[in-house]
Amino acid sequence: MKTFRQMASRLVTRGGIAFMQVLALVPLPLTRGLGVVLGWVLYGVVGSRRRVVNTNFALCFPQLSADERRKLTLQTFVYFAQAWLDRAWLWHAPKAWVQRRVRVTGAVEELEGTDPTVIFLPHFFGLDAAWAGVALQMPRPSTTIYTDQSNKLVDRWILRGRRRFGNLRLFGRAAGVKPIVAALREGQPLYLLPDMDFGPDDSVFVPFYGLQTATVPSLSRFAKLGRAKVLPLVPRITPTGYEVQVLPAWADFPTEDPVVDTALMNERLQGYIDTMPAQYYWVHKRFKTRPEGEPSLY
Repeated sequence: MKTFRQMASRLVTRGGIAFMQVLALVPLPLTRGLGVVLGWVLYGVVGSRRRVVNTNFALCFPQLSADERRKLTLQTFVYFAQAWLDRAWLWHAPKAWVQRRVRVTGAVEELEGTDPTVIFLPHFFGLDAAWAGVALQMPRPSTTIYTDQSNKLVDRWILRGRRRFGNLRLFGRAAGVKPIVAALREGQPLYLLPDMDFGPDDSVFVPFYGLQTATVPSLSRFAKLGRAKVLPLVPRITPTGYEVQVLPAWADFPTEDPVVDTALMNERLQGYIDTMPAQYYWVHKRFKTRPEGEPSLY
């Protein structure tokens, strides 16, 4: 029975990847329309995750009415579905299509040269487009920290997709900080996505939308160890694809206090989110870990 389930799972996975390869050749408006339909379906079917998103909006945007939160929650599911389906053309369509659909704007000159650079890439739904767009602009090798997927076929598909353009090296969390810092000091930009709740280990509690929130201080830590500048990327879903905005490097960061730095990171992230609240990864239980003695918010 176990072998049969494994075979069925592999067939479903292979079928899903084949579907994405075919979808890569579909005009973008049709792909985005399919994402709207899929988003509505997910909103209606996945009730537990819908409640998580709605709770996050209630916690972070208490000034909104229940109807406004419901609309934002629905839009979040739509963007989630659209971004997932967009991986089809990001990872399988002709290179020229990706170049036409992903625009990198802002302080693009910050990507040039070999200065040690930590790229702060928050969990907006356009993060895979940010990887692709910057890789097409910046040929030098870069690195990131990667957690293996339990489904090995999906894992290989994701790795191939994210390594399609440029030269992205992936370090597992078990590798430790030494090889990552060494690569950073050699001029290989490090992509960091530290704005998730990874549990109490190695986290500090700092404000995020007025709530004490478990946050890993890795942005400050790697910037300090690598003697690197911090360069934020803010990707945005647009009707024609994506805009990936490169913001100027942060001044006076890091400081000697990683807690202060991490609080500043969250404060600036709030500003980015406020410009497009439905495009952030609210499907995650961002406030799952609470300070000792506080009840669950979910």
